Amino acid sequence: MQPLAAREVSNVYKLLLNTNLINKESMAFFDKLLGKKKPELKARCPITREPIESGFGYLLTTSQVIASRKYWDMIMTEPETLSYTVSHFKNVASGTQMRTMIFDKYSSIEKPWMISDSCINLFENVDRKQARENAKKWWDNGGQYTPDQNGLLDAQAFQGCKDYAILEAGRSRIVLQ
Repeated sequence: MQPLAAREVSNVYKLLLNTNLINKESMAFFDKLLGKKKPELKARCPITREPIESGFGYLLTTSQVIASRKYWDMIMTEPETLSYTVSHFKNVASGTQMRTMIFDKYSSIEKPWMISDSCINLFENVDRKQARENAKKWWDNGGQYTPDQNGLLDAQAFQGCKDYAILEAGRSRIVLQ
């Protein structure tokens, strides 16, 4: 009997996998044996764009993010959005329209948010321990973990977050002339 070529080994491996005759642990062994590498999972904080090291960070739901007044104060006073905030507080309709679009953009994100250690302080009502555990699960599952949605906002709470973000966020940070 002659040894199998690498291509033949790969074909046998695929056959075993497709017929469910091999489990994931064995599959990982064959991947190592054949030199296959998974692409490295990377995460960046959506606020600062800083990379988050594997196993670190805090995983939040969009509901948790949009419920934060500190987050909205920061977003609505960033250099890119400050002119809309100033316009809004000067009663210019286009400023309010842009702030509405900004809220809609962020509030419609369906994937969880991987937040860095330097930004978690923006989220005042988040259980940090749970968010850290969720981040660990996200890393352990190759980025395919989504936290339980028990924290979904009811219609009244959502409207309260929306009203704050659009109508009030950033008021204390700007000076009108």
